[in-house]
Amino acid sequence: MGKIVKNIVLILIGFLIISGIVAAFSRETKEQEVALSEIATAVREDKVKSVDISRETVKAEYKDDSTVRIATLGAGTEFTTFLIDSGVETEKIQNLNIEYKNDSTAASLAGAILPFLIPFVLIALFIYFLMRQVQGTNNRALTFGQSSVRLSDEKKNKVRFSDVAGAKEAKEELEEIVQFLKFPQKFLSLGAKIPKGVLLLGSPGVGKTLLARAVAGEANVPFFHISGSEFVEMFVGVGASRVRDLFKKAKKNAPCIVFIDEIDAVGRQRGTGVGGGHDEREQTLNQILVEMDGFETDTNIIVIAATNRPDVLDPALLRPGRFDRQVMLDLPDIKDREAILEVHSANKPMAAEVDFHKIAQRTPGFSGADLANVINEGAILAARTDKKQITNEDLKEAIEKVMMGPARKSHIFSDKEKKITAYHEGGHALVGAVLAESDPVHKVTILSRGQAGGYTLSLPNEDRHLHTQQSYLDQIAMALGGYAAEKLVFNELTTGASSDLKKATAWARKLVTQFGMSDAVGPVVLGEGHENVFLGRDIGEQKNYSESTAQKIDAEVRRILVDAEIRATELMTKHRTYLDTIADRLVKEETLEQDAFEEIVKDILPAGKKRVPEFEESPAEVGA
Repeated sequence: MGKIVKNIVLILIGFLIISGIVAAFSRETKEQEVALSEIATAVREDKVKSVDISRETVKAEYKDDSTVRIATLGAGTEFTTFLIDSGVETEKIQNLNIEYKNDSTAASLAGAILPFLIPFVLIALFIYFLMRQVQGTNNRALTFGQSSVRLSDEKKNKVRFSDVAGAKEAKEELEEIVQFLKFPQKFLSLGAKIPKGVLLLGSPGVGKTLLARAVAGEANVPFFHISGSEFVEMFVGVGASRVRDLFKKAKKNAPCIVFIDEIDAVGRQRGTGVGGGHDEREQTLNQILVEMDGFETDTNIIVIAATNRPDVLDPALLRPGRFDRQVMLDLPDIKDREAILEVHSANKPMAAEVDFHKIAQRTPGFSGADLANVINEGAILAARTDKKQITNEDLKEAIEKVMMGPARKSHIFSDKEKKITAYHEGGHALVGAVLAESDPVHKVTILSRGQAGGYTLSLPNEDRHLHTQQSYLDQIAMALGGYAAEKLVFNELTTGASSDLKKATAWARKLVTQFGMSDAVGPVVLGEGHENVFLGRDIGEQKNYSESTAQKIDAEVRRILVDAEIRATELMTKHRTYLDTIADRLVKEETLEQDAFEEIVKDILPAGKKRVPEFEESPAEVGA
């Protein structure tokens, strides 16, 4: 659309220029045609200022005005002789300014041709611009088979391993790829084959693309970047053609790195279509397999692919000779999170009080992208309040904003709702504080944020990767603390506990069906494969347990939840004065940070309380 508008503007400008030229040639002049004798009479009466004589024309400009008289000069007639014969005195003829001009051939031709040429030029320009539009469309149609791969300018935006915080094991694995690209003969001389492909596996935001760029930066080679979805078009065969074009460009720039992001878009398991349809994606995958097999042993091209769904990839992609290396990128631990925070805050003014270790403790389960977002949100919050530096409070607020959304300051509770919410959150916090296997409470608030009317934030002291049965049971009891508090104090329930019940039920079902932590059901995994349904592979799978087993599962899940509610109720009944104190402080102050909360419950905190990571590597947020 922009090109069409541009062409129309150019046509209008050209039309205006040509119109100006035509106007210049065709402007009207005050010229009158008269007899030659009339001009001779005017000369005799001394009314003529000057005379221009061309081959057949006499132009006389009069003194009184700018009017020009034109007369035709007959063949063989001399103007001065004609004046003498007409009785004009010789003295007046000598005083008359007479100029002899030869007619310009170009001017004559222009006067004759322009009236016909201008319309022709306008029509020709119009047809030319139309043809350009049609030609551009044809060119786009002919370039469907060319890949839209982008070659990054690594000289200007070079990324090194030092720019990637954490991921120590992954960088060590990829360091060999750098050596293959920089010194291939060292390996070829020993008969070693250069790896053709590296598959980066990991959750979204852990830095797969950044690591791929770092490999190219360390090896100082070109970096081609393309997404898996860019291979497939509506036309059958286009994806395979683009794969061929991609590897053709890569071979011209060898040694180089070809990075295919989200390869699961075209690399999914073949033969899993349901209900027919074209096999364009399968053709694209087949071409990728063929191209990777077709590399010569001395061609220094490394294909790096990234995905967060390795379970759906075709086995042919994962065999040696295609993707020889599979590098797993985990979510960063507390040391890596601290290093990542320091990297992203390097060019930002941070207050001296900022402690990245404490911020890292407050962000278990955060990916590198999440931590970058925390620093950015902290900078935005600091700028919003006209601060010159980013403070701890800005970062803490940014963490909660990333986890649960912005605070809803306009959401005002009535006095009754405020009291119910205070006891609900107080129940969560009190149960979490008393139970030995639960995480420490870092914050309790009745201020609304995101979907929660209030929330209790509990975080582990250190990262751990093993969870005990008791830690799950204590966490479920803590999640039901708000539900039990409402029933205990007000003898009625509200809808505020719906999110807590959902989380507690999910955890209890995992204990029974996935972790084998139920004596009634036993050490068996039930319902495997139903979390991530992959069309064509799992859609037709039946439950791998009977109806009687399903009844046992439901009964056991119910038992775990009921027992957890009873535990929570007993704890709050035993420590009712602490529950009332917490609720009263929340009604008055709305928020209790860790220090203020632990000051209230310090007498009932268990000695040597264990700290375990939150479930599924994310902070425990149980809210109303």
